[in-house]
Amino acid sequence: MFRIQTMNKISSPGLELFPRDRYEVAGEIPNPDALLVRSADLQGLVIPDSVLAIARAGAGVNNIPVPQCSDRGIVVFNTPGGNANAVKELVIAALLFSSRNIIGGVNWARTLADRADEVPDLVEKEKSKFEGPELKGKTLGIVGLGAIGVMVANDAVSLGMDVIGYDPYISVDAAWDLSREVLRADTLEGLLAKADYLSLHIPLMDTTRGLLNAEKFRFMKKGARVINLARGGLVNEADVIEALEAGKLASYITDFPSAELLSCKKAICIPHLGASTPEAEDNCAVMAVKQLMDFLETGGIRNAVNFPRCKLDQRSPFRLLVVNRNIPNMVGQLSTILAAADINILDLINHHRDDYAYNIIDTEQKVPDAALEHLRQVGGIIRVRTIERRP
Repeated sequence: MFRIQTMNKISSPGLELFPRDRYEVAGEIPNPDALLVRSADLQGLVIPDSVLAIARAGAGVNNIPVPQCSDRGIVVFNTPGGNANAVKELVIAALLFSSRNIIGGVNWARTLADRADEVPDLVEKEKSKFEGPELKGKTLGIVGLGAIGVMVANDAVSLGMDVIGYDPYISVDAAWDLSREVLRADTLEGLLAKADYLSLHIPLMDTTRGLLNAEKFRFMKKGARVINLARGGLVNEADVIEALEAGKLASYITDFPSAELLSCKKAICIPHLGASTPEAEDNCAVMAVKQLMDFLETGGIRNAVNFPRCKLDQRSPFRLLVVNRNIPNMVGQLSTILAAADINILDLINHHRDDYAYNIIDTEQKVPDAALEHLRQVGGIIRVRTIERRP
């Protein structure tokens, strides 16, 4: 019986996937095997030693202490693409809001409620104050061509925009999905210089924090419009506000309000609605649960942010799973210890990612406790567990 602790309210289509005869799921549960989280902040939380994995029903993992989890052999999953369509739709809306002063016009129109018969004439007289350019024929620069960035690019092409993308690390799958009409920028600065509109779709890391700042704005066209529904920290807010007030940027739309941005008239702050659709919550919950079940039951890893993708068709009822630091001779030591215990290896896969490696080993016999303990004592091995498939 696997124990799953939910750290948030998780969408029911995901929770319903857990077979009740093999899983116990609750908000409070002792010694959980895994945590299922959406927005709850796990930074600073004491994560029990029993936890093998954490599944985040969403793309960002800023609320999870990933480095500490890696050191303890805890696999952290996310659900890239689960909320992609929801975010993409809001980006398209943001493109329109940044270009046509729709929000300003609507707010102004509400002030006419008590003007009765004057309303039609006032609307015709004042509507020019809220005009803005069309998207068709303008250039959209997209930084980051993951699941969301690709969808935004393709839809922007359909709107008649010229689209340029910048992503040095674009995946093969994303490249296949990207419209052939999307041009590639070799440098970020080259993209910034051409963009009338700019949309960010990259994760927040040390290398991307404050990516857009006063220095980068020097490369941009006067009157460019910036959309950031990815992470607030990707921009230097003070520099954004200064660029808006100086007229360097025509507008800035973000899904991450702050007091300073809310005080800036040219900034449009959305209350973090990017993934706030029932469809997105369902999709992310289903993905998170499926990935978690696959890991707990077979040891397979996909969409982990701290360990390599690793999958092996099971050839035996007996499976050994080992997490170790990515250092030389680890596979050799594993094989030697198993051989000394008269354990025959039927199949083995070893993948690494940065400082960590993961092994799936199918054996002909059940690995005895003494051999498992011997493995745990090897320097560099972080976690050892076994799975025995039932008939």
